[in-house]
Order: sequence, then structure tokens, then C-alpha cells
Amino acid sequence: MSASPTIDAIPGLNMARLSALLAAETDAFHRDRPKSAALLERGRKVMPDGVPMAWMTGLFDHLPPFFAGGTGARLTDADGHSYIDFNLADLSNTVGYGDTAPARAVARAAMTGPQALLPTEASITLAERLAQRTGMPFWQHTISASSANTEVFRIGRVMTGKPKIVMFHGGYHGHVDQTMVELGADGAAEVYSLGPPPSLTRDTIPLPFNDLEALRRSLAAKDVAVVIAEPAMTNCALVLPDPGFLEEACRLSRAAGALFVLDETHTWQMAHGGFKRKMRLDCDVLTLGKGLGSGIALGLYGMTAPIAAWLATHRDGSASGDKGIATGGTLYGNPLSTAAALSMLDDVQTEAAYDRIAKLGTRLSDGIDSLILRHGLPWRAFRYGPRSGFCLTPDFPRGGTEAAASTHRPFAAARRAFMANRGIWEAIYSAGPQVGFAHDDADIDHYLSVADDFLDQVT
Repeated sequence: MSASPTIDAIPGLNMARLSALLAAETDAFHRDRPKSAALLERGRKVMPDGVPMAWMTGLFDHLPPFFAGGTGARLTDADGHSYIDFNLADLSNTVGYGDTAPARAVARAAMTGPQALLPTEASITLAERLAQRTGMPFWQHTISASSANTEVFRIGRVMTGKPKIVMFHGGYHGHVDQTMVELGADGAAEVYSLGPPPSLTRDTIPLPFNDLEALRRSLAAKDVAVVIAEPAMTNCALVLPDPGFLEEACRLSRAAGALFVLDETHTWQMAHGGFKRKMRLDCDVLTLGKGLGSGIALGLYGMTAPIAAWLATHRDGSASGDKGIATGGTLYGNPLSTAAALSMLDDVQTEAAYDRIAKLGTRLSDGIDSLILRHGLPWRAFRYGPRSGFCLTPDFPRGGTEAAASTHRPFAAARRAFMANRGIWEAIYSAGPQVGFAHDDADIDHYLSVADDFLDQVT
């Protein structure tokens, strides 16, 4: 993701107050969490940064509080602080904490047997449910959306005989080498993280979102295997598609002999059946992940019948000894993730439940817009279903570069620390608050009250 604007670039804010508040609230946050601080020091003796995964420190500008449990929409840290969770584990836990239907389903599956490297009847039922909800008739399991996208790229390259992948600047498809590319300041493709090979810029083409002409130009050489898009980009604040953009992107991709892939890992949490169902979108492959697993590791991809037939004739591990496409993994399709996903579909992610959280999301967005107006700020509230947040520009972004200008990490860091100290677990800086299935009106009202107090301090 491109860097945020400089700290003096936000109209309406008193940047000296913001800086002082960030320091004071961060100090208070650290002072009030001695057990988490001690655990972090203990962890540093056996883990880099004291945590099992880099994002647990990298996503925050304060020390990570150690998770101790939770109930409903609230999580609790090792020092006993309780927070209303609007980050939802980066949309991987929208169901909430404690005694939930998916938790009970996973417990029953674990008691039966967590894995046998064999299919289960539940895996068929899950594929049937997903086919009904999305219109994609055939499904395969992985362990994450990242691994699902990796397999889809392999399938696309072999099916089309072409090498290249097209993605959109500002989009996120997992820490997958093929998609860790963005548009640099000069408009050229560049690898945005350490580790992936520099040669990625040869075969991965990042394009501006909502730019059909750029897509036409990139497809003209007929060397693109896969065009992959989030229906709405959600890891750079929130960027919605222009009317007709995704439909035409699909048509152009197919006309050029490329597979069109929708990655609904995040957007599945925003609408019943994802954007594909809500907007009646067409695609060749649909990838899903974490949110459907309610925190249990899960990845899935749905495909059209021709792709399924092709995949069945190029099976990995075939007894014939013929080369097959590299798909599969020992823990893919395990009973735990299957049980979690089935329970999410049947017990949690119902149409009525999505309608309820969309109304709560509107309450949140309307409230943020009211706060912005009251404080005289030239901003907007992001909004789509249960998703909201602070857009720090007068107009909504249409692409990744504009999205970078609509966010600001110091502003998000100060807000996060301020709100955490008052019982709100705010979204990570590149996202925005989202309503989960355990939230209620009182949670939204508390968020808005604390956000109002925060803006009083920095405007």
C-alpha cells in the first residue's frame, strides 16, 4: 500500500494536538497494561518481536494487548480490560466471542476427529450450500484465501497457457508472491515488500481500479492468464466499484482468453452471498476465506463447470504418474473448518442477520457523518452495509492512490489508542470499523460517543 500523506496534510485537524494526544494516550495504554507488557518481554526471548506472527505488532502503533477471551462483541485482554470489537480480527471473526454456534460445531467436529485426510459428508453439504448462495457450482477447499488464490493462479496458467496475472493497485489477495506488486510513484510496477523476487513485475500487472481502458491495454497482448479483483477494495480504506466496472472487466477478461476471478475474502462479510450475489456478478472463479470460518483457518474457491471438469482430468497425485496441477494440502477440507463454515452459513450469516448489521452499519455511518459535520471537517463517512470509517477527503476514492490520500496512519493511531483506553477496539489503520453479528445499537452509540470525544481533542 502506498504511504499515507504527511502529518500536516489533513484539513481541519490541529496537528500539534493530534501529536500530543497520540503520545499521551499511547503512554496511558502502556501504563495500564503491565501484564501484557510482561508477556511481550517474555515472548521476545523465544519469538521475534515477542509475538507468533509479525502483524500482531506491525498493525498497531502501541504494544499488542494479549488476548484472554471474550463474550459476544467484546474481547478481553490479559490485564482485564474489555473492548467492544470493531476490528473483528480483520474480518476473520464476525461472529463474536464465547459460546457461539460455530464454536459448538467445531467442538463437536474436534471430538469426532479433527482430520483423517478423507472427504466427509459435511464437505458435500458445504459445497451444496455455497453453490446455492453464490451460483458457483463446484468447490475446492484450502486452508486460507491466500492458498486458494495461489491454486487459482496455477489453474489459470495451465488452462490458458499464458503467464501473466492482472490485479488492481490497492487490492489485497494475501501474502502471495504473485500479488505483492503495486503501482509506484512513477506509475511503474514495483514489489511492495521484502522477500518476493524482483521478477514479479514481469508477470504481475497492477492496474488502477475502476480503469477499464487500462485493463483493455493490458489484455491486448493476449498473454494474461488471470484477472483478479476484489469486488470492493477493503484493505486501503474502502473503494467501491463504478457502476458496470466489474461486469465489463469480466467480459473483457474472457474475450482476451483470461479467467476472471472475484476475491470475496473480505466482501463476503458485507452482504448476504457477497457482492457476487448482491450485484449479480459473473466470474470464472470465486475465492473465499477467513470470515466464513469464524476465526478457524479456511479457504475455498468456487468455479464453473468447465474449470471443474478440467481440474478433474489434471488431478494432483494421480496414480497414473501423469503430471497434475499442484493443488491440495494435508489439512485442506478438514472437518473443523468445514464445520465452522457450515455453521456460519446456516446459523449466523442468514439474510435477516445481514439486513440487521447493514442497518447498524447505516447507523454508524450516519453517526460519523454527523460528527464530521458538527466539527466542520471536509470529510465523509465510508459506508457499505456494515462497513464504515473516516474518509479524510471530500470525495470517496475510486482507486488505490486516492484511497491512500483518504487515510492517515498517525490519525488512525491516535484514534485507536484513545478509543482503546475507553473500551473500543478500533479497526486497523488501513481499514475501518465494521459491524459484526454480535453488535447491537448500544455498541454503535458508544463508538460514536467516544469518537466524538476524540474529535473534540484534535480539532
